[in-house]
Amino acid sequence: MRTRVMLPVIASALLAASLSAQSTKTPKSPTTPTFLPAPDLKWVDLDPKGAPGVKIADLWGDHTKGAYGAYIKLPAGFTTPLHTHSHPMKVIFVSGTYLQTPEGKAQVRLGPGSYMMQPAGNYKHVTACDQSADCVFFVESDGPFDLKPVKTANAK
Repeated sequence: MRTRVMLPVIASALLAASLSAQSTKTPKSPTTPTFLPAPDLKWVDLDPKGAPGVKIADLWGDHTKGAYGAYIKLPAGFTTPLHTHSHPMKVIFVSGTYLQTPEGKAQVRLGPGSYMMQPAGNYKHVTACDQSADCVFFVESDGPFDLKPVKTANAK
């Protein structure tokens, strides 16, 4: 009698575990590699109005619509106003010297091989590129790129 009661319970548990596993499986990885030589990168203006001269080359995803991975290139001497972003960014610096000044704090200088995790939300900062060379970095984010200027007392 005890066996008869346990079999339906075990079967139900196995079925629930199987359905749960099927619904949470990650998509299958590609079976062939993707190659994108540097000369084939498609550089476009990031935002012609708010970031003149800044270029982006999406590697996957679409930086205007959602999650993406891309290279971004800042011209030597480029500086943004104080701003925030809606989504966190993981960044690896490839060339040039990237400068970031968090509001009220000392400037941080990051050269090739350096890493930065930049939080989303209320993290106010100025982004710049040293005058000696263009800055190129890889960025990955879980949402579209944006740059939200922060209104300051000096802004009109």
